[in-house]
Amino acid sequence: MQKNKNEVWAFFASVKLALFTFFILAAASVIGTVIPQGKEMQFYIEVFGPGTAKLFQLLNVPDMYNSWWFVSLLVLFSINLIVCTIDRFPNIWRLVTMDNLALDIGRILKMPRHQTFHSDLPAAEVALAVEGMSTAWKFDKADRDGAILLAAQKGPWTRLGVIAVHLSILVIFIGAIIGSLLGFKGSVMIREGGSAKQIYLYDAGNTPVPLDFEVRCDRFELQRYDTGTPKAYISDLVVIDGGQEILKKTITVNDPLKYKGLTFYQSSYQPLDDAYAIEIENQTTAASKKFYMGRGSAVEWKEEGLKFRITDRMGPYGMGVYRHKLLFNDNSQKPVEFWAEEGKMYIVERPEADYIFSLRPLFFTGLQVAKDPGVWWVYIGCGMMLLGLYVAFFLSHRKVWIYLAEEESGSRLHLSGTSNKNKIGFDNDFSALMELLERNDSLKLKRE
Repeated sequence: MQKNKNEVWAFFASVKLALFTFFILAAASVIGTVIPQGKEMQFYIEVFGPGTAKLFQLLNVPDMYNSWWFVSLLVLFSINLIVCTIDRFPNIWRLVTMDNLALDIGRILKMPRHQTFHSDLPAAEVALAVEGMSTAWKFDKADRDGAILLAAQKGPWTRLGVIAVHLSILVIFIGAIIGSLLGFKGSVMIREGGSAKQIYLYDAGNTPVPLDFEVRCDRFELQRYDTGTPKAYISDLVVIDGGQEILKKTITVNDPLKYKGLTFYQSSYQPLDDAYAIEIENQTTAASKKFYMGRGSAVEWKEEGLKFRITDRMGPYGMGVYRHKLLFNDNSQKPVEFWAEEGKMYIVERPEADYIFSLRPLFFTGLQVAKDPGVWWVYIGCGMMLLGLYVAFFLSHRKVWIYLAEEESGSRLHLSGTSNKNKIGFDNDFSALMELLERNDSLKLKRE
């Protein structure tokens, strides 16, 4: 029974199992990135064909990251990391906390990196001088078989770097599980000038999720390149909570709005057919107002006594923009008609005042909405991983010993050292310590 138990333990502690599950997860993640997720089955039939779509359905590829086999691989990888960490931690901890003064003298004298010196002074005086030296190494001392042993080390804790990497992956998984269970992703389309009190999840039923606040879009701007292709989407959003405007923010694709644990990303847009936003300002009084209207409908600004409507349209032209014919009337004289290009400003001169006038097409702004309470766990895990990888690959556990034995004409000093990695860096440290000992006149050392 014990043998079977050991075999099971060895299986889950295997590095081969870790590599296998890691590469399978990596390959699956690539597939999940290439194949669109969360689409209707008809989409996969049209794009990949009925046979492949049926296989996708069997393996739950449209929702791969929540599929039974992907979650099972994550669980297997987590168990492997936990068992592997438990299996290796005692030996790592023993190396971190071991008493270097208790190491066998024979092993110390036979280390590959060593140097022997002779001193005219007794061993006790040499040991006292070494302890009083200003050096980066802090030595401990012990009497060993009539001789004196000094030991020092740097970075014993660096051996824990691999443990930090293991734990970081588990912390990231915990964050992902919290986000999966308690978070969601959805979207909402808000017309400029309109607002929304609910969003719709990315699931088969587009499940609505009510918000306890309101998001209003005061303005949406679509910027284009000279070729006419979209360059940037910009939305002016306002958060209304309890009837009060709590937060205003202009968002772009990489600069979202965050409120009450929800993040609103600028993700898309959708034009409204024959719908326009018109902004007009009285240059004399600086009074201004925005109107939303359709082609053929009339709009009235009662405070200014203005009426205007779109009577005709021409285009599209180079960048996909149109020109619109407007009828403008302020009841002071004969109405005026003029052509206005989308996105440009015009001055309409009237007897009572001059008006700055602009017209642009009206859009829905497409917002992706995400709630992920596990994101900070993921950030912490990523930070732990970076720190652990840095410690594991760039720092090392370095140890040196000085063995002092009495001789008839003084004492013999045997300097030894070792490092678990970065042998070149340790050789430099060892050589620096050796030169420091030689330059100390009070030690009276001669290299043998």
